[in-house]
Amino acid sequence: MVTARRLSAAALAAAAIVGAVALPASAADHARPERAKVEISAVQYDSPGPEDRSRRSLNKEWVELTNTTRRDVNLDGWTLTNEDGRTYTFDHYRLEGRATVRIHTGEGRDSGSDLYMDRHNYVWDNYSDTATLRNDHGRFIDDASWGGRHHRDGGHHHDGGHDRDGGHDRDGGHHH
Repeated sequence: MVTARRLSAAALAAAAIVGAVALPASAADHARPERAKVEISAVQYDSPGPEDRSRRSLNKEWVELTNTTRRDVNLDGWTLTNEDGRTYTFDHYRLEGRATVRIHTGEGRDSGSDLYMDRHNYVWDNYSDTATLRNDHGRFIDDASWGGRHHRDGGHHHDGGHDRDGGHDRDGGHHH
């Protein structure tokens, strides 16, 4: 019994040393002030098919968030914003551990895996935009950019959605 207990104590001590050694490396990672529990995992900024502002088309434009931890994260009061400042605020929503939620632009019935902005116009610009996620204290959590003129702040940038026609709108400009 004593041997087993001594072994586990030694293992714990070793783990503590490894943890202490690893700490400065993660602290030096200036790209993110704290390890994000929730990240923007995908963006479908160019709604497939005709962009006729129908509910179906609006809901094919979406942003996905993924909880990368095993614990639930309460997103109440968190915001998702585009470059023009159009903002979606999460209301009493809890994202389960290892789960993904898709935030659609149009109208629909919110569920555990799908939320709806209830907008009648597109939010995410096909040509160039940034989706920014902030927590309920306004602290930067993650962002995703596409198109030109980006990589301003220290967040990591995903290449969201698929870009069939070189990043341009079918009508040649922004679609707000």
